[in-house]
Amino acid sequence: MLTQYIEVAMKRAKYEILSDDNTFYGYIPGVDGVYANAKDLETCRSELKEVLEEWILLSISRHLPLPVLDEIDLTVKEAV
Repeated sequence: MLTQYIEVAMKRAKYEILSDDNTFYGYIPGVDGVYANAKDLETCRSELKEVLEEWILLSISRHLPLPVLDEIDLTVKEAV
């Protein structure tokens, strides 16, 4: 499930070239705070994926809500 979530998120990623220094900027719409900046596109993608993974783990460890992507919900539910 985690791998699927990451794959779905990365398919939504958007990239642009910044005009001031010609580096690549990548972000995932709807996943606030997850972005990367690098000299080439492949490095930007790799860094973006790493940031996404860390963001997911931090959110889960702090019981923060995660956006549902393609009906994949990683939010940890407390047992009653």
